[in-house]
Amino acid sequence: MLDKILKLLSAPESASRGRDQLQIAVAVLLVEAARMDDRFDAAERAAIERLLAQKFSLSPEDTEQLIGQAEAMDEKSNQLYPFTRLAVERMDPQQRINLIEMLWEVVYADGVLDPEEDALLRRVAGLIYVSDADRVAARLRVVQRMAQKPKT
Repeated sequence: MLDKILKLLSAPESASRGRDQLQIAVAVLLVEAARMDDRFDAAERAAIERLLAQKFSLSPEDTEQLIGQAEAMDEKSNQLYPFTRLAVERMDPQQRINLIEMLWEVVYADGVLDPEEDALLRRVAGLIYVSDADRVAARLRVVQRMAQKPKT
């Protein structure tokens, strides 16, 4: 299974229907974060859609396709390494901190941080060489932004 994922991530662009491999890796990590508490609700999906569209300047259709592809890959894989490895290779340290911030936004989208979600963020941060201090600072920024958002 890991070989298939590595092959897909290292395949030419045409194998991913022109989709950038980093986009897929980031989307898979966001989907994994949303699913970590065994619920993938509308608020988490909306957060992922918004984050991917902003980060990669995607249309709504491209965003939806990317999420669908990420969901399929997440279901087939129980490994984070291929996706985190790509983040380390293709993102600078600040971009990796921003990725952790995106993950915090997804896990807090439903208003609750489960221990499994917290453990995932800790694990991903370690795998992409984001320090505990930077991970916690990213969390605080997200919590602060969410507290400032008007309730709908």
